[in-house]
Amino acid sequence: MKRHSRPSVPAFIGALIVFSMLAGLALKMLRITSYPVLFAHTTLDDSQSPSNITSEQGGSPEVDPELDALRHIVSQTKGFYARDYSLWLGWNNMRYIIEAAVLHGRILNRTTIIPSYVYARACEFDKYGDATGKDEWRQLPMEKQMAWRIPVSLMFNLTHLRETHAVITVSDYLRLHNISVDVETTSGHWDTDLYHRGVNIFSDSKVEPSLYVIKNEWYDAGVIRVDQLPRTMRERGRWNITHGQVGSWATTEETPLSKALHDAMTSGTSVLDWDTVLIVVGDNYDPIETESSSAGGIASTLEENGWEVLYTYGGVCGSDATKDVVVPIRQAAPRSLLRGLYEDFGFIEQDVLLLRGEVHLGRKPGALKFTTLESRERYTQAVLYDFRLTDNVIELADQLSNRMVEKVGGRMWMGAHMRRGDFATLQWTMEPSFEAHLARIKRHLRDGRDILHFVHRGPLYTYKIPLGQADRTPLLLDPPADHDQFYIATDERDPTNLTYLRDQGAVLISDLLTIDDRRTFGWSLMLTDVLSVVEQATLAHAAYFYAHAHSSVAGGVVNLRASHGADPRTALLET
Repeated sequence: MKRHSRPSVPAFIGALIVFSMLAGLALKMLRITSYPVLFAHTTLDDSQSPSNITSEQGGSPEVDPELDALRHIVSQTKGFYARDYSLWLGWNNMRYIIEAAVLHGRILNRTTIIPSYVYARACEFDKYGDATGKDEWRQLPMEKQMAWRIPVSLMFNLTHLRETHAVITVSDYLRLHNISVDVETTSGHWDTDLYHRGVNIFSDSKVEPSLYVIKNEWYDAGVIRVDQLPRTMRERGRWNITHGQVGSWATTEETPLSKALHDAMTSGTSVLDWDTVLIVVGDNYDPIETESSSAGGIASTLEENGWEVLYTYGGVCGSDATKDVVVPIRQAAPRSLLRGLYEDFGFIEQDVLLLRGEVHLGRKPGALKFTTLESRERYTQAVLYDFRLTDNVIELADQLSNRMVEKVGGRMWMGAHMRRGDFATLQWTMEPSFEAHLARIKRHLRDGRDILHFVHRGPLYTYKIPLGQADRTPLLLDPPADHDQFYIATDERDPTNLTYLRDQGAVLISDLLTIDDRRTFGWSLMLTDVLSVVEQATLAHAAYFYAHAHSSVAGGVVNLRASHGADPRTALLET
């Protein structure tokens, strides 16, 4: 009996590429957009309907449901908040930059504008360096300078985010102002000319959108940027308003304790870590005081001496590179250095408020610090729960995790992120050779197995995050055995090295994916940036996780693990 051979994965991928190209051509010919209809349940009365939009058939004025939904988002805010986005960065860098932009928009009561697309460098679409204006890849072979532009909505659930935040894409903004979406810049830079040549299609006014530019050096040069100055803080610091909310602090005489706190600062810093604050203040604090304490104790002592408590994040390994939000910390700073984003720019009346340049390097998550515990907690909640993965990523990651459980005989499984690629080129990897790098990973996974034996006995703990609820899987499954395989997420592509990984017990994403997975998920799974998000979501299920602390990919995994209720003891990000 003759058996029918199954199509190979390369053949299937090739067929998908052809199909996608034909489908894209068909959509163009039919003038069909791929945008989802948002807030379809919203009912508007006749007075809210624009009179300058007509149906293609030439009938009576008709509202485009999607544009009307976008209008509804914008109408609930003061205007737009725009950024210069560095699209040449990888997705996880872009993710935390977008997270910060959405935070700023909420503080300023503006609709945040995010890029319509990001770049994936796995498939040929555009020359990466030419598109982004960067020379970092010029020396690489041509096939490694190529990139695909993919909708940002493939990278996270934009519809879900819009349930709690006012967010639109650049192409949404352009369409709302009757400007061709083709003018969107390939670099992510906000075009202050072309983006301001149209008029709001829902407004009777024919005035082009006005613009106010926040120069990059205005953001936090010489000051500590915070979200907002609470009323009680303004009162005790005698905040003098000059116009709008803009003002300055009253000059105060330095006290002995204030001088001691200043002397404790290390060179080049403007804040004190909390341990140092406790040492300097000495016996003037309550040893059982917690972050939620609102009066008395060390906070009052600081305030009486011209200092304030700030709330931010420490990073799971003490590094700001990961941009994770699961380790809340306190710091202290002189009140005179604090400048509120709301106070400085909340009074601006122009339609578009633009922050020039980037503000992510050397800064905490959110690109600012918080003046209240509640405001930091709200941002933590936004990052962990409002920025949600797409449904197909979540579903596929669940399946891959279950397959790993099967591979290890129903026990817990462990995983690691092995960053190669650009890290190898820049010599940022943990070890100089590939073999040594893997040996280091395996050594830490052996330590992780011992930790899981301890965690398995209980009790379980969670990260200090809002709505944290422990995942009980470590209690239900047996710990890993010595011989168990382990999962490796890596951007390594050398066939010899990949063979070596498998020979050493590693399981790769390609070992778990099936053709049916690719059919169900869709064409975007061919792009390594999308595949990387699937791998992050899969590692969120690992019983133990190890990675390099200098990678924002690892920070993204830690955030996902925290939202899933992972025990903090089951992850190590090594510096």
